Order: sequence, then structure tokens, then C-alpha cells
Amino acid sequence: MNGAETLVETLLAGGVSVCFANPGTSEMQFVAALDARPQMRCILCLFEGGATGAADGYFRMTGEVAVTLLHLAPGFGNGLANLHNARKAQSGVLTVMGDHASYHLRYEAPLKGDTVGVALTVSHWVRVSQDAAQVARDGAEGLRAARSRNGQIATLILPADTAWNAGGAVEPELPVPVPHRPAARDIAAAARALREPGAALLVGGAALFGETAELAARVAGAAGCRLIAPYFVPRMRRGAGAVRMERMAYRIEDNLKILSPVATLAICGTTRPAGFFAYPGKPSVPENPEGRVIELCGPDEDIAGTLAGLAAELGAAMGPEPEAFQPLDLPPLPTGPLTIDRIGTTIAALLPQDAVVVDEAITNAAPLQAATETARGHDWLSLTGGAIGAGLPMAVGAAVACPDRKVVVLQADGSAMYTLQSLWTMARERLDICVVLLANRGYRILRLEMAAVGAVPGRNAAAMFDVEDPELDWVALAKGHGVAAVRVTDTDQFVAAFGEAMGRKGPFLIEVAL
Repeated sequence: MNGAETLVETLLAGGVSVCFANPGTSEMQFVAALDARPQMRCILCLFEGGATGAADGYFRMTGEVAVTLLHLAPGFGNGLANLHNARKAQSGVLTVMGDHASYHLRYEAPLKGDTVGVALTVSHWVRVSQDAAQVARDGAEGLRAARSRNGQIATLILPADTAWNAGGAVEPELPVPVPHRPAARDIAAAARALREPGAALLVGGAALFGETAELAARVAGAAGCRLIAPYFVPRMRRGAGAVRMERMAYRIEDNLKILSPVATLAICGTTRPAGFFAYPGKPSVPENPEGRVIELCGPDEDIAGTLAGLAAELGAAMGPEPEAFQPLDLPPLPTGPLTIDRIGTTIAALLPQDAVVVDEAITNAAPLQAATETARGHDWLSLTGGAIGAGLPMAVGAAVACPDRKVVVLQADGSAMYTLQSLWTMARERLDICVVLLANRGYRILRLEMAAVGAVPGRNAAAMFDVEDPELDWVALAKGHGVAAVRVTDTDQFVAAFGEAMGRKGPFLIEVAL
């Protein structure tokens, strides 16, 4: 086998079964190796940001690493924004990036670039294979790196000659290091602090869904403290049967109100809260300046083990009380003029059990989150890194990961333009995705941010915030990518369209004219 073939065999032996790809000439040997091994599902994305965003969504829903195949430094650069989001989500992604043959790098070829430099901007682990015999071992170590510390970004750079030359042996799967767990004395001290008046436990990562979320509820119940989740979450279980958690907000002013009564904030599975940006005259962090913050367990550490230790210290032997879980409370279907609140009510009433909701609604996100709080049980994926253009590709990855679950994307129109090519991948792969395209004809978030920094927009600034001239035709854009679509202008139309989408298979886009 050549180097590329040993790499594909090594990845298959390591349990990798999906590759999101946008390859070029330097990756052709890898493409040929994939072609001969159909057990690796290869999914073409028409933009590199679609591939990296899909790998992020795939990991969030499975906990398994997918491979992305990208072309040289410019191709990796095109995919960097959604790798940034994946890094903030603690997603494990292994990128195989081709490069010129090692002997060709002395020449200034048009596509020659700093592959290592661009990879280092977002990767936890980077390696350049030096010869074909080393490729398989490098791949096994890259896969281990992507799976380590609850998920990391790993990049393997494969010069073309290391891919086409005769290679070494297929490497076995390498063991993943056990995540670090805080010292017993630190866990005991945090448990004592959580019993004190005004204490709160802020949790993230695996503590936002499944058994680990119930463990967090046990800790909060035994301590008698508040249980809080971040606003930007990689994955969170919501709706009926989910653990009740307070949710932080986007604006620093709102988070100041949430955290001002907190005398002690213990953090497990996430990072210390900070403002999305700095704003004149406002603090960078929303915590109580007279309180204390205990950074007990980071997102890359043993979250479940830390919560188990807290539960043991607090004597929380029993499961959470029934009131710790959200009830099912479905609203009646609305009617009348189209508003974001009525859109949220419709989604809450019709969202099927175990749907996956991908949230890139931006300025419309908060009311949609509030409306669906007691809908049927579902998982919620949000924009963790703030680099827009994540929603559509993340939905692709989630739908590939969970083919038996309906995926709903709450997508702002401005950010959708960054990765609209993902619609084509949805159609080609026949993915069961409903895109709710919220067309407010502009970057409304930029208007809010300009006001937040105290700047006064004029005519030139306003022209940079709208997408009205010409107006985007999302029905035409969707159909041009092979996705059925409809435009709605009132609540009754949206109720009918969303109801139809929930009852059908395959991709479907609803353009909501706001």
C-alpha cells in the first residue's frame, strides 16, 4: 500500500467512518484510497467551511471524530472559521490537509503556502508527515489527539509524495489519555462552598445532556444552589424531561443581572463567563465583583468525574427530584400576523420528539429558545465560537450522525450566505433537515453592536448592515441547490409549512419573511 492507503486503513481501524471532503490535486492519492474503501462514507461539501462545520455537528451528536479532507493552506483557510467554532465547542476533528510534494516545495508554485502556520491558528495538534512509512503512525496519533481532552482539533499535513510512495504498516488504534480530574481537596472545598448562601453551579459540555446533566441536578439539589448553563452551548438537552437549568444570555447587561446575586460561582465543564466583546464603560466579566469564582473543572477535564465527586461530598445519593425536570407543556397553534414569537410558538407545538435543533438565529435566538423550553424533548446546538456560517453545515453533520432524527435549523439570512453551499450537500445526501430561514434582510446584530459601543450609524454604515438591494430570494437559492422551498408571509402559512416539513423526509427550506 502507499502512504494514503495505510492512512485510510488506519482511520478505519480506529473507528472513523465519515469523511467530509473538499479535495484538490495534492489529495488525489487519498481520494483514490477512499474510493477503494467504501466503508468510509465520503461526503462532498462545495466549500471548505461546509466540511469543517459538518464535522463539528457530527461530533456534537455522536462524540465520534470525523475526518475533513482539505486542500493546502488556502483550503484550510477557507475552513478555519468553523474549525474555530468546533474548537470552542470542544469538538474532536481530524483534518487531513494535502501539500505539495516535499521536493516541489523549493519552488514558488501558485498554491504554495504556510500550511503549518495556518493550521496552528486553530489546531491543538499539528504534524507534517515526513515520509510514506510514517503516515499511518501520524494518522493514529492525530486521531488520538482529536479524541483527547474531551475533543480537540488535530491537523495532519500530508505532502503528496508521502501519499503516493510505498508506505508502512497499518497502525492500531491508540489509547486516549484519561482526562484530568481535580484534586479531592479541591472538590471537597467546592462542595462546601456550594452549600453557602448565594452559591451557583455553572456547568457545560457533557453536563448539559444525558446522565451527566442529571448528576449536575443532583449536586445542585443537594447543595441547595442555583444550576446555570452558558448561553452558547455545544449541545444541550431541552424540552420535556430535560433537566431544568437557568440559561445565561448574550448581552453583558443581562448576564450582570443573572450573576449579580451570586456570592460563589463554581464552574464545571466550561470556562469563566466573559462578555462577547468589550464595550465602553462596561465590565469584561459579568460576575459579582464582591463574590468569588471557583474554576473547578475546565471543558477539557473530567466533567462527569468531578460532578460525581461533588455529589459524594454532598451526600447526593438519590436522583433529582421530579421538579428538577422540565414538564411537557405544548402551546396551541397561533394565528394572525407573522412575528418571531408566533414562529417560536409554532415550532414548540409541532417539533417532534428527539429532534435536533441547530441555532444560528442570531438576534432572533432568545425568543425562539424561550418558546421551546417545554416542547417535546430535543437537543439544541448553538453557535459556540461566534464565527457565523455554522448553522447549515452543522445541520449536515448532525443529520449524518442521526439519520433517524429530524434536524431543524433556525437560520438567520445574513449568516446563511456564508455557507449556503451546504444546501446542495443536504440535497445530494438526502438529509432529513428543515431549514427555517429567518429573512430580516440584514445583519441586525451589527446594528445592535454599533449601538452597544456607542457609535452612531450614518448612511454609509447602514448600507453595510442590510441585504435588501437586491433582495435575496431564498426559495430560488434553495431550489437552485436541489432543496424544495416555500416562502411564507403570515402565521397560518408558517404553521402549514412547518407542519408539512415535520411530516416529510428530506431537506426542505421555509423562507420566513420578517
